[in-house]
Amino acid sequence: MTVETVAPITEIIAEIKKAGGDAFKYCYRCGKCDVVCPWNRVRTFSIRKIVQQASFGLAEIDLEDMWRCTTCGTCPSSCPRGVEQIEVGVALRRVASQYGVFPGAAKTVSLVRGRLATEGNPMGEARDARPAWAEGLSVKPFAEGMEVLFFVGCYYSYDPRMRKVAAATARILEHAGVDFGILGASESCCGESIRKTGNEDVFRKLARDNIKAFIDRGVKKILVASPHCFHTFKNEYPEFMVSFEVVYMSQFLEHLVSSGRLKLGKSYPKKVAYHDPCYLGRHNGIYDEPRNLLKQVPGLELVELADSREKSLCCGGGGGRIWMDTPKGERFADIRVAQARDVGARVLVTSCPYCITNFEEAKLGLGDEGEPFEVKDIAEIIHEAIWGTEGSS
Repeated sequence: MTVETVAPITEIIAEIKKAGGDAFKYCYRCGKCDVVCPWNRVRTFSIRKIVQQASFGLAEIDLEDMWRCTTCGTCPSSCPRGVEQIEVGVALRRVASQYGVFPGAAKTVSLVRGRLATEGNPMGEARDARPAWAEGLSVKPFAEGMEVLFFVGCYYSYDPRMRKVAAATARILEHAGVDFGILGASESCCGESIRKTGNEDVFRKLARDNIKAFIDRGVKKILVASPHCFHTFKNEYPEFMVSFEVVYMSQFLEHLVSSGRLKLGKSYPKKVAYHDPCYLGRHNGIYDEPRNLLKQVPGLELVELADSREKSLCCGGGGGRIWMDTPKGERFADIRVAQARDVGARVLVTSCPYCITNFEEAKLGLGDEGEPFEVKDIAEIIHEAIWGTEGSS
């Protein structure tokens, strides 16, 4: 099935022009986008072909290919002509979503859309259970005048693995004397991933719900642990004529350590490889603060992966792909975990719930050979550097 069978060609072209203007017409088929695309490490895929078909007003684009893009940002950051590949791809998905066409792995997007609209999270868990991760901790609801709002996010609120990270983060903030609070059941998904799958209506509803919660409580500064939330609040919520100070967790923790508010006294004698999440690195240019933070951990040896910083390899979870099944053999995360082992790292550390979810799954394929291999959020390492393994979450 192709896009041409989904909607009238005039509607498709109108969406593409609205998203990217005429920038997609600048493509002169150099093919650099396909060279750097992570998909071409595991299978044949051509974003250049999709852009070219769109630029000629064609709609004969395979729907399965249209849903492959992880919006990692590798192709636009490498394009010599400023072609907006992500915008073109999202515009095509927007048309497909309007007509309810979700082929193969993308079928779950329709299910997630319903969950977000009703419960405000992609898992479909009860909204009232959102703050359950904080049970037993002295975490307070946000009130006007507090130093910062800790916007927890969906995965940190509901996923069993990521709840441990949220709890560790809260303990660190409290230990540093940070006056923070959470929205609890009033928090909704930031909406970034559902927007990238083409559903603008659900995104705008989620955005308005969050913005109302921020304004009603007098929020000025927002602390986030997910790069996707960070990107959305910083770069997309201003579309609604609002402005909040948005700070990423690793930036904030690095400041707490550098300013002396947080002391790291326990040794962490392990070789650690840091993975740059796409929406923290390429999309927002944050590379140094996480590394500077890790370098201040006693005993920690930081090593670089084969693809790092601007050339970091996507984990495969962006663009709504975190909700879709990717066949074994086509998972970027498997390559990334292998790269970490290749440089002798015992720990692959990052600061994105999608990356951790995919790396934990990839780790299962390593077997039991050699030293134990761990996947960690950067907050978990800081937690151990304060309390040691006995106090680890």
